[in-house]
Amino acid sequence: MGCVLVAVVLFNCFARLARVDGNSMNNTLKDGEMMLIWSLGYEPKQGDVVVLTKAFRDVDGPIVKRVIAVGGQTVDIDYDAGTVAVDGQVLDEPYILEEMLWPSSSHMQETHFEVPEDSSFVMGDNRNGSTDSRHSGVGSVHRDCLLGRAVAVIWPLDHLRLL
Repeated sequence: MGCVLVAVVLFNCFARLARVDGNSMNNTLKDGEMMLIWSLGYEPKQGDVVVLTKAFRDVDGPIVKRVIAVGGQTVDIDYDAGTVAVDGQVLDEPYILEEMLWPSSSHMQETHFEVPEDSSFVMGDNRNGSTDSRHSGVGSVHRDCLLGRAVAVIWPLDHLRLL
């Protein structure tokens, strides 16, 4: 009984488990992988892989994305050059899947964003297959929507690794 109580407290207060659903984080994370999420005292930082909840279209579960910028920063996307800049500095992004192309969706044509305080601008590592903060229906993600930072892949066992 004591072990069950400890597990319940641990997974309700400090950490959680979440499953990757979809391909928006390829090659960093694969569809179906299970991640350990740290939530206690988490403050988002640029580059973190996070799990969030935000009502959008038919999405009803946790969403996994990478923090690109935090409150008070600006994001500029140059689709022609395939770059993302935060506060004028082009990011070094070795984790992205492939060259970023102009999105076909009219909801993702904006190229300049100002991130509100207490929010994060998030993008998938598979930029051409991700609906993220670039989409007018998603936008920046308020800190209340962040479940925490993905710290490790724990399943399947042959994918076990720290993030």
